[in-house]
Amino acid sequence: MAEKSLYVLAGYDDETEAKLAGMQQRLYELGFSGTQTKDIPMHFTLGQFDTSGEQKLKDRLSALSGSMGAFEVDFSNLGLFENPEREVLFVRPKISVEMLELQDHFSDRIDQSPWSPHTTLLIDKPEVIEEARKVVLEEFRAFSGKVTTLYLYEFWPTRHVLTVQLKRK
Repeated sequence: MAEKSLYVLAGYDDETEAKLAGMQQRLYELGFSGTQTKDIPMHFTLGQFDTSGEQKLKDRLSALSGSMGAFEVDFSNLGLFENPEREVLFVRPKISVEMLELQDHFSDRIDQSPWSPHTTLLIDKPEVIEEARKVVLEEFRAFSGKVTTLYLYEFWPTRHVLTVQLKRK
């Protein structure tokens, strides 16, 4: 089993959460289950961190929540991360100045691969993702939402550490 890590996640207002979770729930109702982490809010990941820095991350998120405002985000397309064993079906938020400013606060992350913000709907075998993609494409329409929340989670097993709200604009 991989070592535990902390993850900073950017979450959404209630309406956006409901819209994204509704897409995922529709897949579940049709029998898709996937291997994505369940029972956590819809989000895009800002970075992975070593568990030894938990208190510093908690302090950073608390300070950031007092200085950074909630911001609009547009969702206009679906995407896939592909590999031979499993694929990821996701909704991609359009990158904005506010998203980049938020992500810049976490440039010290340990996962230094290129940042690609996305909200996962399903992780599964390629043939399953292809069927799920068809279902989501039938109903998907571009929409706008709002990033309002930052979460700190530890994974594996899943442990919620902290939730902070960004300032209301």
